[in-house]
Amino acid sequence: MRWRIAAALTIGMASTPAMAANKVAPLPPYVAAYQPTNVDERGAWMMADEDERHLRDAADVIRDPALNAYVRGVLCRTVGEDRCKSVRLYILRVPAFNATMTANGTMTIWSGALLRLRNEAELGAVLGHEFGHFELRHTLSSFRNRRSGSDLMAWASILVANSGAMQISTIGGFYAFDRAQETSADMIGVRYLATSRYPSAAAADVWDRIMGEADATAIGRHRKANQKYVAGFFATHPTNLARATYLRAAAQEIGDGGSAAADAYRAALAPWLPTFLADQVKLNDFGGSEFVLAQLAADGWTTPLLFARAELYRERGNPRDLVSAAGFYQDAIARGDAPPEAYRGLGLSLLRSQQIEPGKVALRDYLRRKPDAGDAALISTLVDS
Repeated sequence: MRWRIAAALTIGMASTPAMAANKVAPLPPYVAAYQPTNVDERGAWMMADEDERHLRDAADVIRDPALNAYVRGVLCRTVGEDRCKSVRLYILRVPAFNATMTANGTMTIWSGALLRLRNEAELGAVLGHEFGHFELRHTLSSFRNRRSGSDLMAWASILVANSGAMQISTIGGFYAFDRAQETSADMIGVRYLATSRYPSAAAADVWDRIMGEADATAIGRHRKANQKYVAGFFATHPTNLARATYLRAAAQEIGDGGSAAADAYRAALAPWLPTFLADQVKLNDFGGSEFVLAQLAADGWTTPLLFARAELYRERGNPRDLVSAAGFYQDAIARGDAPPEAYRGLGLSLLRSQQIEPGKVALRDYLRRKPDAGDAALISTLVDS
């Protein structure tokens, strides 16, 4: 499905959400409580229902009522209350940037995405994109496309001599179809943002930072950073650069404004930030994690961010990393609200840097602050050695 954006009426004119809403075509009428109507749809729904039954009891699901209510609230404010009612939303504790949508209305967003997003508008962009797949029935379309393509290849292999070129062309059609769906979901996601309280430019901001993180990961692993504008033959999604470019152009043409609600987003995520940061540090992605931390610290280094950065450097463990880690631990401790584990990390970093006595002092502080720690016996052997 394609949609059109009317040209801006006056360059330089102050924009409001109401004005921006007038610049986009109306959203299609939404059919509430849509039910499968044919064999294909019933099959896709049955598979999605079975997957959701497993998901509902999965250990990775974050069940915090406050966080779930907040994320759902952003979804509803982005796509509207009527559309929002058709979605069952699950937050998964997975430290990677992703969100998913199935045919039966099951939406997931991963903790790695929540960590990387900066405000409600960006969260709305991600959730709106996924809802776009649902509203445009992409799961069902993909199922039909792949089934008809598979049938074509099967018949071609029997009836057509040298059918390899036809099969390659058909396979290419699978991926091109997926890329077209991603693009249409991107664009209807911008359309949801333009008619909500959030600025539509948020969608492009997300992809700009994803590219930055990918480059940082590559450099951290001593590889060449590479961003392509054209997707490869087997790519299921448009390139990050292409998405950032066409989403930015669409937002500029809409020219809307509105608050991204960054403060509210930080407040809602604050109870989970230390957990999400700890999961990120364990990914063994020094360059990417350093990039994520720097982005989160754009408005200043907080205690959780300093502690996570210290853990990141201590985990890599080069001699200079240990010096840096000790400094970050000390900065976190100086703020007065560091967890006991900051003293543990400081002590271990100092010991590995041959600063034996200061290291033991920090470890004694850790044991005093957390006497029932699971590693208390082990740490005690280091202090007494």
